[in-house]
Amino acid sequence: MQEYQKKFIDLSLEKGVLKFGSFVLKSGRTSPYFFNAGLFCTGEDLATLGSCYAQALINADIDYDMLFGPAYKGIPLACATAMALSSEHNINKPWCFNRKEAKDHGEGGNLVGAKLCGNVVLIDDVITAGTAIRESYNIIKSTGSTFKAAVIALNRQEKGQGEQSAIDEVKSSLGIDVVSIITFDDLLTYIEQDETLGVFKDDMHEYRERYGA
Repeated sequence: MQEYQKKFIDLSLEKGVLKFGSFVLKSGRTSPYFFNAGLFCTGEDLATLGSCYAQALINADIDYDMLFGPAYKGIPLACATAMALSSEHNINKPWCFNRKEAKDHGEGGNLVGAKLCGNVVLIDDVITAGTAIRESYNIIKSTGSTFKAAVIALNRQEKGQGEQSAIDEVKSSLGIDVVSIITFDDLLTYIEQDETLGVFKDDMHEYRERYGA
């Protein structure tokens, strides 16, 4: 596990974003962990997140021209990532985001920031059913741009409705790369090395065996 991944998990635990125990998900599955990115809510949190997203993007070695933050959670994440790329890696990339509803006065439209063009990387927290990322795909393609990849916080690596995960379904249907700061396997590695969290190891392995994609 790389340092930025450990830093991300440490922050997630500290802020209560990542919890271990027993949680019933929307899918009806009982999960040994729960992840709620909405609890990252301070300037310091965003600075750390931006650093982690930027490093994950750099490590993925993707050819891209700009960042896109889908409303709503993706907006501060894309902003933080763009800032970290500039301040930590001397990479100055434009970014933009969409409005949920198009503006009918002033400059109008539903896109704010840099002009959406070239190879675009989407920045968001998670991919669940894949509905939101398909909406972003349509927005990006409508401008003639190329949806190159998505960078997310966590890849749960578990089956959707079929044998594939939602992320694998998105990758195959949209033809994009999906990069994550951490995966379920990274969480397993982390708790196996942590004396306090080690008590959840068996539950995590059992969940992986049952629902892993």
